[in-house]
Amino acid sequence: MYDFHVHSDYSIDSKSSMEKMVLSAIDKNMKSICFTDHVDFESTTQKLDIVFRTDDYFRKAKQVKYKYMKDIEILCGVEIGMQPHLGERYEKFIKENPFDYVLMSIHSVNGEDIFCDNFTKGLEPIEALKMYYDHMYHCIKNYKDYDILGHIDYIDRYFENYLSIPKYDDYYYVIESILKLIIENGKGIEVNTAGMKYGLGYFHPKMQILKLYKELGGEIITIGSDAHSPEFVGYEYKAAEKLLRELGFKYLHIFKERKKFPINIG
Repeated sequence: MYDFHVHSDYSIDSKSSMEKMVLSAIDKNMKSICFTDHVDFESTTQKLDIVFRTDDYFRKAKQVKYKYMKDIEILCGVEIGMQPHLGERYEKFIKENPFDYVLMSIHSVNGEDIFCDNFTKGLEPIEALKMYYDHMYHCIKNYKDYDILGHIDYIDRYFENYLSIPKYDDYYYVIESILKLIIENGKGIEVNTAGMKYGLGYFHPKMQILKLYKELGGEIITIGSDAHSPEFVGYEYKAAEKLLRELGFKYLHIFKERKKFPINIG
Protein backbone atom coordinates (compact mmCIF):
# COMPACT_ATOMS: atom_id res chain seq x y z
CA MET A 1 0.00 0.00 0.00
CA TYR A 2 1.31 3.41 -1.01
CA ASP A 3 -0.31 6.51 0.51
CA PHE A 4 0.79 9.57 -1.44
CA HIS A 5 -1.20 12.27 0.34
CA VAL A 6 -0.33 12.50 4.02
CA HIS A 7 -0.14 15.58 6.26
CA SER A 8 1.68 16.25 9.51
CA ASP A 9 1.94 19.16 11.92
CA TYR A 10 3.96 20.98 9.25
CA SER A 11 0.52 21.66 7.75
CA ILE A 12 -1.58 24.37 9.33
CA ASP A 13 -4.57 22.02 9.62
CA SER A 14 -2.84 19.07 11.32
CA LYS A 15 -1.61 18.54 14.87
CA SER A 16 -0.02 15.12 14.30
CA SER A 17 3.73 14.64 14.20
CA MET A 18 5.44 12.90 11.30
CA GLU A 19 6.41 10.09 13.65
CA LYS A 20 2.82 9.43 14.70
CA MET A 21 1.73 9.30 11.06
CA VAL A 22 4.56 6.92 10.22
CA LEU A 23 3.78 4.61 13.15
CA SER A 24 0.17 4.42 12.01
CA ALA A 25 1.31 3.50 8.49
CA ILE A 26 3.62 0.80 9.83
CA ASP A 27 0.79 -0.59 11.97
CA LYS A 28 -1.29 -0.88 8.78
CA ASN A 29 1.53 -2.68 6.92
CA MET A 30 1.95 0.10 4.37
CA LYS A 31 4.96 -0.09 2.09
CA SER A 32 5.40 3.62 1.51
CA ILE A 33 3.97 7.00 2.46
CA CYS A 34 4.73 10.44 1.14
CA PHE A 35 4.29 13.55 3.25
CA THR A 36 2.55 16.28 1.26
CA ASP A 37 2.29 19.16 3.68
CA HIS A 38 0.55 22.34 2.61
CA VAL A 39 2.10 25.35 0.96
CA ASP A 40 -0.54 27.88 -0.05
CA PHE A 41 0.77 31.22 -1.20
CA GLU A 42 -1.63 34.18 -1.00
CA SER A 43 -4.26 32.09 0.72
CA THR A 44 -7.72 33.48 1.56
CA THR A 45 -8.89 37.01 0.89
CA GLN A 46 -6.20 38.15 3.33
CA LYS A 47 -3.50 36.82 0.95
CA LEU A 48 -1.62 34.94 3.65
CA ASP A 49 1.41 32.82 2.78
CA ILE A 50 0.90 29.45 4.46
CA VAL A 51 4.29 27.73 4.28
CA PHE A 52 6.52 25.61 6.50
CA ARG A 53 10.23 26.06 7.18
CA THR A 54 11.70 23.76 4.59
CA ASP A 55 14.98 23.14 6.44
CA ASP A 56 13.05 21.87 9.46
CA TYR A 57 10.69 19.88 7.26
CA PHE A 58 13.40 17.95 5.45
CA ARG A 59 15.41 17.47 8.63
CA LYS A 60 12.47 15.90 10.44
CA ALA A 61 11.50 13.79 7.43
CA LYS A 62 15.07 12.51 7.23
CA GLN A 63 15.04 11.59 10.92
CA VAL A 64 11.90 9.46 10.68
CA LYS A 65 12.99 8.05 7.33
CA TYR A 66 16.17 6.56 8.79
CA LYS A 67 14.64 5.64 12.13
CA TYR A 68 12.01 3.47 10.43
CA MET A 69 13.78 2.56 7.20
CA LYS A 70 13.53 -1.18 7.95
CA ASP A 71 9.77 -0.92 8.33
CA ILE A 72 8.57 1.50 5.69
CA GLU A 73 9.71 3.83 2.90
CA ILE A 74 9.14 7.48 3.74
CA LEU A 75 9.16 10.12 1.01
CA CYS A 76 8.91 13.88 1.21
CA GLY A 77 6.61 15.88 -1.05
CA VAL A 78 4.45 18.97 -0.95
CA GLU A 79 0.86 19.94 -1.72
CA ILE A 80 0.74 23.32 -3.41
CA GLY A 81 -2.44 25.38 -3.55
CA MET A 82 -2.26 26.79 -7.06
CA GLN A 83 -3.75 30.00 -8.39
CA PRO A 84 -3.12 31.11 -12.00
CA HIS A 85 -0.89 34.05 -11.09
CA LEU A 86 1.37 32.14 -8.67
CA GLY A 87 3.32 30.01 -11.14
CA GLU A 88 6.62 31.85 -10.85
CA ARG A 89 6.54 31.79 -7.04
CA TYR A 90 5.86 28.06 -6.91
CA GLU A 91 8.40 27.28 -9.59
CA LYS A 92 11.10 29.06 -7.59
CA PHE A 93 10.03 27.37 -4.35
CA ILE A 94 10.04 23.89 -5.87
CA LYS A 95 13.38 24.32 -7.63
CA GLU A 96 14.98 25.37 -4.35
CA ASN A 97 13.85 22.21 -2.51
CA PRO A 98 14.49 18.49 -3.10
CA PHE A 99 10.91 17.23 -3.06
CA ASP A 100 10.18 13.68 -4.17
CA TYR A 101 6.70 14.61 -5.31
CA VAL A 102 4.61 17.67 -6.07
CA LEU A 103 0.85 17.42 -5.66
CA MET A 104 -1.00 20.40 -7.09
CA SER A 105 -4.43 21.22 -5.72
CA ILE A 106 -6.97 23.97 -6.21
CA HIS A 107 -8.00 25.38 -2.84
CA SER A 108 -8.98 28.89 -3.95
CA VAL A 109 -11.01 30.52 -6.72
CA ASN A 110 -10.50 34.17 -7.65
CA GLY A 111 -8.63 34.78 -4.41
CA GLU A 112 -11.28 33.18 -2.19
CA ASP A 113 -10.40 30.06 -0.23
CA ILE A 114 -13.08 27.44 -0.90
CA PHE A 115 -13.20 26.39 2.76
CA CYS A 116 -12.08 29.38 4.82
CA ASP A 117 -13.89 32.03 2.77
CA ASN A 118 -16.96 29.85 2.15
CA PHE A 119 -16.61 30.32 -1.60
CA THR A 120 -19.77 28.45 -2.61
CA LYS A 121 -22.09 30.45 -0.33
CA GLY A 122 -24.48 32.67 -2.28
CA LEU A 123 -23.62 31.10 -5.63
CA GLU A 124 -25.76 28.79 -7.69
CA PRO A 125 -24.07 25.37 -7.43
CA ILE A 126 -23.54 25.04 -11.18
CA GLU A 127 -22.06 28.55 -11.29
CA ALA A 128 -19.66 27.72 -8.45
CA LEU A 129 -18.62 24.48 -10.15
CA LYS A 130 -17.96 26.12 -13.49
CA MET A 131 -15.92 28.89 -11.87
CA TYR A 132 -13.89 26.29 -9.96
CA TYR A 133 -13.17 24.13 -13.00
CA ASP A 134 -12.41 27.11 -15.22
CA HIS A 135 -9.91 28.22 -12.57
CA MET A 136 -8.42 24.71 -12.50
CA TYR A 137 -8.07 24.65 -16.29
CA HIS A 138 -6.14 27.92 -16.33
CA CYS A 139 -3.87 26.69 -13.55
CA ILE A 140 -2.84 23.51 -15.36
CA LYS A 141 -2.58 25.32 -18.67
CA ASN A 142 -0.11 27.84 -17.29
CA TYR A 143 1.88 25.72 -14.85
CA LYS A 144 3.73 22.47 -15.54
CA ASP A 145 6.08 21.84 -12.60
CA TYR A 146 3.86 19.38 -10.76
CA ASP A 147 3.32 15.62 -10.90
CA ILE A 148 -0.29 14.95 -9.95
CA LEU A 149 -3.46 17.04 -9.80
CA GLY A 150 -5.07 16.46 -6.41
CA HIS A 151 -8.70 15.73 -5.46
CA ILE A 152 -10.20 17.10 -8.68
CA ASP A 153 -13.77 17.50 -7.38
CA TYR A 154 -12.67 18.79 -3.98
CA ILE A 155 -15.26 21.56 -4.21
CA ASP A 156 -18.04 19.00 -3.72
CA ARG A 157 -17.14 18.84 -0.01
CA TYR A 158 -18.14 22.45 0.52
CA PHE A 159 -21.71 22.67 -0.70
CA GLU A 160 -24.05 23.16 2.25
CA ASN A 161 -26.37 20.49 0.90
CA TYR A 162 -24.80 17.58 -0.98
CA LEU A 163 -28.12 17.08 -2.78
CA SER A 164 -27.47 20.40 -4.53
CA ILE A 165 -24.24 19.20 -6.19
CA PRO A 166 -24.94 19.47 -9.94
CA LYS A 167 -25.27 16.35 -12.03
CA TYR A 168 -22.07 15.26 -13.73
CA ASP A 169 -23.71 15.49 -17.18
CA ASP A 170 -24.18 19.22 -16.66
CA TYR A 171 -20.45 19.94 -16.59
CA TYR A 172 -18.59 16.87 -17.90
CA TYR A 173 -17.38 18.78 -20.96
CA VAL A 174 -15.33 21.03 -18.67
CA ILE A 175 -13.85 17.98 -16.92
CA GLU A 176 -13.02 16.47 -20.30
CA SER A 177 -10.97 19.51 -21.34
CA ILE A 178 -9.06 19.38 -18.05
CA LEU A 179 -8.29 15.67 -18.31
CA LYS A 180 -7.16 16.00 -21.92
CA LEU A 181 -4.73 18.74 -20.93
CA ILE A 182 -3.40 16.72 -17.99
CA ILE A 183 -2.75 13.74 -20.26
CA GLU A 184 -1.23 15.91 -22.99
CA ASN A 185 1.19 17.40 -20.44
CA GLY A 186 2.25 13.97 -19.15
CA LYS A 187 0.77 14.54 -15.69
CA GLY A 188 -1.63 12.44 -13.65
CA ILE A 189 -4.47 12.52 -11.14
CA GLU A 190 -5.00 11.08 -7.69
CA VAL A 191 -7.71 8.98 -6.16
CA ASN A 192 -8.24 10.85 -2.91
CA THR A 193 -10.17 8.64 -0.52
CA ALA A 194 -11.24 11.47 1.81
CA GLY A 195 -14.45 12.00 -0.13
CA MET A 196 -15.84 8.99 1.71
CA LYS A 197 -14.77 10.46 5.05
CA TYR A 198 -16.72 13.62 4.26
CA GLY A 199 -19.87 11.62 3.58
CA LEU A 200 -19.99 12.21 -0.17
CA GLY A 201 -20.30 8.51 -0.92
CA TYR A 202 -17.45 8.59 -3.45
CA PHE A 203 -13.75 9.20 -3.73
CA HIS A 204 -12.24 12.31 -5.28
CA PRO A 205 -12.71 12.26 -8.17
CA LYS A 206 -16.04 10.52 -8.55
CA MET A 207 -16.21 7.35 -10.63
CA GLN A 208 -17.49 9.08 -13.80
CA ILE A 209 -14.37 11.25 -13.88
CA LEU A 210 -12.09 8.27 -13.33
CA LYS A 211 -13.84 6.39 -16.15
CA LEU A 212 -13.46 9.36 -18.48
CA TYR A 213 -9.78 9.68 -17.59
CA LYS A 214 -9.27 6.01 -18.50
CA GLU A 215 -11.25 6.35 -21.74
CA LEU A 216 -9.15 9.35 -22.78
CA GLY A 217 -5.96 7.32 -22.29
CA GLY A 218 -5.00 8.50 -18.81
CA GLU A 219 -2.74 6.09 -16.95
CA ILE A 220 -0.80 8.05 -14.32
CA ILE A 221 -2.63 7.77 -11.03
CA THR A 222 -1.85 7.78 -7.30
CA ILE A 223 -3.84 6.90 -4.21
CA GLY A 224 -3.89 9.29 -1.26
CA SER A 225 -5.80 9.33 2.00
CA ASP A 226 -5.43 13.08 2.61
CA ALA A 227 -4.87 12.05 6.23
CA HIS A 228 -4.35 14.81 8.78
CA SER A 229 -4.36 12.45 11.76
CA PRO A 230 -2.99 8.92 12.27
CA GLU A 231 -6.28 7.02 12.15
CA PHE A 232 -6.88 8.09 8.55
CA VAL A 233 -3.52 7.04 7.09
CA GLY A 234 -4.29 4.55 4.31
CA TYR A 235 -8.01 5.25 4.64
CA GLU A 236 -10.11 3.05 2.31
CA TYR A 237 -6.97 2.16 0.37
CA LYS A 238 -8.08 -1.35 -0.60
CA ALA A 239 -11.44 -0.05 -1.81
CA ALA A 240 -9.65 2.50 -4.01
CA GLU A 241 -7.45 -0.24 -5.47
CA LYS A 242 -10.50 -2.38 -6.15
CA LEU A 243 -12.25 0.46 -7.97
CA LEU A 244 -9.22 1.19 -10.12
CA ARG A 245 -8.91 -2.49 -11.00
CA GLU A 246 -12.59 -2.65 -11.97
CA LEU A 247 -12.16 0.41 -14.20
CA GLY A 248 -9.31 -1.27 -16.06
CA PHE A 249 -6.29 0.45 -14.53
CA LYS A 250 -3.32 -1.89 -14.27
CA TYR A 251 -0.91 0.34 -12.38
CA LEU A 252 -0.81 3.06 -9.80
CA HIS A 253 2.27 5.26 -9.51
CA ILE A 254 4.67 6.43 -6.86
CA PHE A 255 7.22 9.23 -7.15
CA LYS A 256 10.81 9.48 -5.98
CA GLU A 257 13.02 12.46 -6.75
CA ARG A 258 10.25 13.65 -9.11
CA LYS A 259 10.46 10.46 -11.17
CA LYS A 260 7.41 8.23 -11.50
CA PHE A 261 7.41 4.47 -11.01
CA PRO A 262 4.51 2.16 -11.90
CA ILE A 263 3.26 -0.33 -9.32
CA ASN A 264 0.98 -3.24 -10.17
CA ILE A 265 -2.43 -2.69 -8.62
CA GLY A 266 -3.19 -5.36 -6.04
